[in-house]
Amino acid sequence: MIKLTRLNGSVYVLNSDLIETVEATPDTVITTVDGKKYVCRESVDEVIRKVIEFEGSIRFCADTQKTEGA
Repeated sequence: MIKLTRLNGSVYVLNSDLIETVEATPDTVITTVDGKKYVCRESVDEVIRKVIEFEGSIRFCADTQKTEGA
């Protein structure tokens, strides 16, 4: 899940596994696999960075659990 900011300043969390596309129109519009659209203040590059950080943290936790369980 990644934390994003609506244009009005409120914060929401989006399941990054559901992201299909991210585009600048000029506002950043995220389209999910079910066709829903979300607009956020973050740039396309910021959204990508947040997804990479989140996915990396999941992999890190999984690798840590494997190491501790061995």
